[in-house]
Amino acid sequence: MGRTSADDGKDEGWTNPRSGRQETQEERADRQWGDLLQELRVAQTGVQILFGFLLAVVFQPRFADLSTVDRNIYVVTVMLGSATAAALIGPVSYHRLLTGRRMKPQTVTWASRLTKLGLGLLFCTMCSTLLLILRVALHNVVALWLVGAMALWFLVCWFVFPLWAIARRDGRRPADAPEPPDAEDPGKRS
Repeated sequence: MGRTSADDGKDEGWTNPRSGRQETQEERADRQWGDLLQELRVAQTGVQILFGFLLAVVFQPRFADLSTVDRNIYVVTVMLGSATAAALIGPVSYHRLLTGRRMKPQTVTWASRLTKLGLGLLFCTMCSTLLLILRVALHNVVALWLVGAMALWFLVCWFVFPLWAIARRDGRRPADAPEPPDAEDPGKRS
């Protein structure tokens, strides 16, 4: 539908109806890969700082004074932090192992999925870290309420606002406008 050349199986001159860009599947994958790398740089930096903090906590003198519940929360938090780091660093490994195999569109798709998983794990890690810190600082149920409020704020900032923007955009699209291709699958076309 959005192709400017004959549908002969070649990947030339495809126009992306969403952006109006004229790019091949490979050009689109290259652009999306660059965008994804920028996003990962931001997320990875935060995860590395948080994970470094978590690893240092166990070596603090006050760690021995933690209750069993707080130690268990700490262990869960460290495991979540490890899983988050793996998921957000995974796309780099994925790309490196597949470079030169003519799989860039598939690499972008899977790296995007792994990044979304990493963001979900980061949400859990942040909430668990807050729970541990606030339980130690406050010693009361207020910690749970504060973590719940912050978890809600993370959900709004990370998921609700983007989904709201998509819903607003889709609501304004004229009825006769073509459906845009799936952003997660660079090879899929309408």
